[in-house]
Amino acid sequence: MNSDIRLAFAHPTERAEATAEDRPLDRISLRDHLVDVEIGAFQAERGRTQRIRFNVVVEVQPLTGPIDDDVDRILSYDRVTEAIAAELSEERLNLLETLAERVAERILLEPQAVRVFVRVEKLDRGPGALGVEIVRAQDGHAPDATAFERPHPRLVYLSNAAIASEHLSGWIDQLTGTSGPLILCVGAPETAAPQTGHRMTQRRIDLLSIEQNAWVLAARDPRCVVVSTRTELDWAMKNGQISVWAPSKIVLDAVDGPSAQPGDAVALAAWFARTFEAEEMLVIGGELPVNPDVPLRQCKIDQELL
Repeated sequence: MNSDIRLAFAHPTERAEATAEDRPLDRISLRDHLVDVEIGAFQAERGRTQRIRFNVVVEVQPLTGPIDDDVDRILSYDRVTEAIAAELSEERLNLLETLAERVAERILLEPQAVRVFVRVEKLDRGPGALGVEIVRAQDGHAPDATAFERPHPRLVYLSNAAIASEHLSGWIDQLTGTSGPLILCVGAPETAAPQTGHRMTQRRIDLLSIEQNAWVLAARDPRCVVVSTRTELDWAMKNGQISVWAPSKIVLDAVDGPSAQPGDAVALAAWFARTFEAEEMLVIGGELPVNPDVPLRQCKIDQELL
C-alpha cells in the first residue's frame, strides 16, 4: 500500500503530520468520540438514532511565553466536543458532509486554530464504517464569530381572515417600518386536508397544508417570500427580506421538536418563535393558545397593529 492510500485510511493525526507546513504548529486531537444521533437522508434513518464516530485534529498556533498551567491560554478539548454538540443540537441533518463542514467552521472560530481535520463516520449502516473526512484552514483573516449569530426576528401570525383582508398590504407596511427582521406564519387553509388515519403521514400532510397557505399569502403581496430552511431564514433576516415560514423541514428536522400539532397553528408558530429567539409574537385574527412558548400579543382584524 503506497503512502497516499495509507494516509487516506490513517487517523487524521497522521495526515496532519504528512501535510504539515514549514512553520511548526501544535496539534490537539479527539479520537473515537461516539455520539448517538438521528441523521441521514433516507426515510429508514428517520425516527431512530445511530452511532456516529468523530475523529478530529486541530492544528493551533504555538503559545508564546509560559503556559503557567492556565487552561484559559490553550484551546481546550472541550471546545472541540462543544462544537460537535452545538451542531448536532442545531437541527437534524441529512448529510455527514454538512455536519463535518459545520463542525470545522465552528472550530475555526477559535483564535488559536489554524487548520482542522474532521472525520465523521456512521457505524450502523453496514458491516463497516461509512464516513467522510475534510480539511479546512484559516484564510488569513480573523474568523467572523457573528456568522453563528442570528438576529432576533419579529414573528407575526396571520389568520385566514387576515390573509384575505384588504388591509394586508397596509399591515405589512406598518410591520416593515419597525426595526428587526420580519417572519410571517400562517395556519392551514379552510379546506380540509386529506385524512390518512396514520399519525406520521397525517402530520406531514397537515404541515404541507400550512405550506400551501404560505404560498397563498406570498401571492397576495410580492414582498413575502416563502422559506423552508434555517439557512434561507438566516440569509433573509440579515438581508431585510420578509419571510413566510413553510414549516415542514424545520419541524421534521428539529432535534427537540414541538409538542404542538399542525392543527394548532398558533402554538406551532409560537414554538418556532422561541426556536428563533423572538422576543414576542403578534397574532392577527387568531386565538391565543394556552401556555405559549413565547409572549403573545393579540390583534383583532379591525384593530390597529401598533
